[in-house]
This record gives sequence, structure tokens and C-alpha cells, in this order.
Amino acid sequence: MKEKKKVTKKMKISKILRKVAFIGGYVIALNVVQASNVFAANDPLSVINNLSTFIFGIIRAIGMILLGWGIVQVGLALKSHDASQRANGFLTVAGGVIITFAKEILDLITGG
Repeated sequence: MKEKKKVTKKMKISKILRKVAFIGGYVIALNVVQASNVFAANDPLSVINNLSTFIFGIIRAIGMILLGWGIVQVGLALKSHDASQRANGFLTVAGGVIITFAKEILDLITGG
């Protein structure tokens, strides 16, 4: 009987963490999309730069969502002592960091 209660408690915690991660990701994506405005201008290069800024904003939002989901995975893995889930969580966190800072990494590589 105790094991059944533990399993249901873990399932409830897991569902709550998933909802929090989803809502957090949605809020981050909404803020990035609202904060990025693409204005038309007479200069074609300016238009392309604005579009690039908008696209990198979307990519940054996706990276933050992955970063949040990776943190949730690591937290669940530490609670359940699951080594493979922990490894997947750390990989997701690393991927989220790389995707979040993709523009800065590209600027560092190209020197621009």
C-alpha cells in the first residue's frame, strides 16, 4: 500500500513539474515574440538585420524552453536516482545553453 502512495505522489509531482515547465516556456516565448519588432525600411540591409534579430529571438526562446525542460529532467532524475535520465537531463541543459546563446557563439566565431 505504501508503494502505491509513493508512485502516485511521484506521478503528481511529475505532472506538476511538466505543467510548470510548459507554462514557463510559453511565457518566455510570448515575451520574446512581443519584444521583437520587424520594421520595414528603405535600406534592404536594415530589413535583413531586423529579420535576423527576430529569428534569433525565436531561437533564443526555444533554447530557454529546452534549458528549462533539462533542469526539470535533472531534478526528477536526482529525486528518482535514475542515472540515464540524469544524463539526458544534463545533455538537454547543455543543448539549451548552446541554442540560447547561438547568436553570441556565431558572432564570436565570425568576429562580427
